[in-house]
Amino acid sequence: MKSTRLAGSLSPVTVYSADLKIINNRVVADWWRKAGHVVDVDDVADILAAQPKYLVIGKGKPGLMRVSGELAAELQGRGIELLAEPTAGAVETFNRLVAAGYQVAAGFHLTC
Repeated sequence: MKSTRLAGSLSPVTVYSADLKIINNRVVADWWRKAGHVVDVDDVADILAAQPKYLVIGKGKPGLMRVSGELAAELQGRGIELLAEPTAGAVETFNRLVAAGYQVAAGFHLTC
């Protein structure tokens, strides 16, 4: 689900309340994983195809979502650096890397 509202600056802001991915500066809303709280290779095939330098994973507020060993190995083999942390910190990491000009993709668990 997404909703759009105006921020204090009166510029449009989209607020997401369901899990999402960001690939090549494009939001892919309503991201579902086969195994719920585990991110596997098939769950991010579109991200792998984009070949970012970094993949930032937001693991939810308490940090319970995890990355499978298979995905971690696949990322390492492709030279993609994995950064996984609770979602609030992951958003900051993603924004910092984008601002620095890096190719970054992300998956954010927003629903818990």
